[in-house]
Amino acid sequence: MKKLSIAVMLLFCAAATYAGGYRVSTQGQRALAMGHAGVAVVNSAELAFFNPAGLVYLENKLNISAGVTGVISNVKWQNETTGGFAKTDSGVSTPFYLYASYRLSEQLALGLSIYTPYGSNVEWPTDWKGSHLINNIDLQAIYIQPLISYKIADNLSVGGGPIFVTGSVNFNRNLNRTLTNEEGDRSNVEVDASGVNSWGWSASAMYTPIENLRIGVNYRSEIILEAEDGDATFRNVPNSPLAPVSNGVVAFDAELPMPAELTIGASYTYNKWLFAFDYNRAFWGVYESLDIDFAPDNIPTSVNPRNYKDASTYRFGVQYSALSNLDVRVGYYFDESPVQSGYFAPETPRNDSHGFTTGFSYQISKSVAIDASFAYLKFKEVKESYDHYQENGQEVTFGGTYKSNAFLPGLGVTVKL
Repeated sequence: MKKLSIAVMLLFCAAATYAGGYRVSTQGQRALAMGHAGVAVVNSAELAFFNPAGLVYLENKLNISAGVTGVISNVKWQNETTGGFAKTDSGVSTPFYLYASYRLSEQLALGLSIYTPYGSNVEWPTDWKGSHLINNIDLQAIYIQPLISYKIADNLSVGGGPIFVTGSVNFNRNLNRTLTNEEGDRSNVEVDASGVNSWGWSASAMYTPIENLRIGVNYRSEIILEAEDGDATFRNVPNSPLAPVSNGVVAFDAELPMPAELTIGASYTYNKWLFAFDYNRAFWGVYESLDIDFAPDNIPTSVNPRNYKDASTYRFGVQYSALSNLDVRVGYYFDESPVQSGYFAPETPRNDSHGFTTGFSYQISKSVAIDASFAYLKFKEVKESYDHYQENGQEVTFGGTYKSNAFLPGLGVTVKL
């Protein structure tokens, strides 16, 4: 049972990042520069993500948008009681997107979107005070979605399509707070799962009640990721009958949800100005627990509570056409965290955040424009703990004060033919 409890906690922490950690809001440079508001904005193939129903309103027959964003995050942890201190290695993760649409007629357009809405790259110092929860993690999830956009009337359209998701995760942590091998190396375990695939869908609508006002709505379904036959590799475990596990590999299966999202918003144009607002609701409440099946079959299924809560994001953006070939943008958003008190783990070191954004598009030719954005995220300082780590049959609390921020420079291209 000791072997089971350690493996349970390892997988529990790893999956927490997959399901409730970093929701990466970088699905379009034009939208990101406007606070990531885009559900009612018609200006590029970025609509393939924000509102597929709007693709049919794009003026050009063929539209392509592609880009990449560098996410540079910094997290500091301190325990004022013990004097413990650590900070993450500010490595760079690079979420990307590729969107395309093709108008078949005045009423019908087809599209394709490839994007990375979930991902995380967090690296704490090896053997730090919280190493029994995490040393490092590398998470990736790629969404691929074929789309259809249909104009019901001149001022009303619908769109959507199926979503295919593929992902992977690599995670390392120490087995507990003290265990070492005979040479004094900390015992640790690495979890690796790739080819984690699943399906979902999205549906959207766009309505133009008056000439300069657009209203949009987009729903993206809950998606269940199923990790099958993943590997948990144990290292530096002492050769002793008292050791909780043995060096080697243990297989596991797990299911975890990626929550449904509903976005509603509006945009209004006035002369050279464009104003946009989005409200997003992520239904994290579906993530109540994590169920894990181990091999061999005589190890019982483990059920672990998570108790996440639904969370909202409020997005505001403004665009100004400064020149015939230059649009400048600014924006702001407030993003609520789904993590409840007592579940604040260092592999998902995030709290409520404020996002301040800016950017521009420069038309270098009739068909090609360069899109740039920059975002600064300031997470609310939080004094919190993770209260559900099991050691020797007891729940051990790990807590402290977390200070976090992130810088997101992005660059993209828009092609219209």
